[in-house]
Amino acid sequence: MENMFPAFFTESINRQYGMETVAQILSGMQQPRCTSLRANPLRASIDDIAAMLTEARLAYERLPWYDAAFLLPAGSEAVLHSQPLYESGGFYMQSLSAMLPPLVLAPQSGADILDMAAAPGGKTAQMAAMTANKANITAVEVNAIRADRLRHNLQKQGVTRVNVMVRDGRKLEDFFRFDQILLDAPCSGSGTMLASDPTGIRAFSEKLVRNSAALQVQLLRKALSLLKKGGTLVYSTCSILEVENEAVVRSALKGTSAQLEPIELPGIEDLPRLPVMLDDTLCVRPTERYEGFFIARIRKP
Repeated sequence: MENMFPAFFTESINRQYGMETVAQILSGMQQPRCTSLRANPLRASIDDIAAMLTEARLAYERLPWYDAAFLLPAGSEAVLHSQPLYESGGFYMQSLSAMLPPLVLAPQSGADILDMAAAPGGKTAQMAAMTANKANITAVEVNAIRADRLRHNLQKQGVTRVNVMVRDGRKLEDFFRFDQILLDAPCSGSGTMLASDPTGIRAFSEKLVRNSAALQVQLLRKALSLLKKGGTLVYSTCSILEVENEAVVRSALKGTSAQLEPIELPGIEDLPRLPVMLDDTLCVRPTERYEGFFIARIRKP
């Protein structure tokens, strides 16, 4: 079962998690992942989306931790893409795990919010929807082409009050200050690999992990410097490797007064979880429903 994944990956998770948990991880990566979507209240109500799915004869399940989330069987994408509400931005195709970081951040109306690595815009739009377009969001993306895609997605979903900046987040000017920051950092994607996706498996490498971890530390340190006193920062990756997760948080927090906060989210106990090496952090185990995902919530006193 392990041979289909890179040796560095299986060696890393064996060291980190142990045989029983590794078997669960690899089993979750062998199953086709369910389709999931987020209702976008800026364009359509949750009831509108439920009615659309019923009319299209698409079975769905609701999630206890987020009323806007819908889970569907794998292979539903083609039908969903043909729906008028998809074209009008009434819902957004998004993995369940990717919906978690904005929920953990809990964006506030009127707050100055930074999305530090924003493309393609799913989390930016989710935060805008959660605040009914009443937060001041700065969305940063280093790649110009990806920034265009970000703008397109935000416009499609009816998002306003977002300033898109084509900038390396590490080089944001020091005069910026934010009440809340979401850093969904570029990563190796170790939590998203599937046995059925050889392209994704080939993209993973030890060098990618090493380079990602170095970048993540730089981004998180910069984010902490831009966070106002009393502000909240959420750091997340779609990796399940300590070197990109707990080790990054430890390194960035060293010598600062910032502290981890418990992650409190109604229904969170239902998530499939991996053991973590830092108290108060969360790592979601990859399954047929969820991508592997790490989340840390940090407050600056």
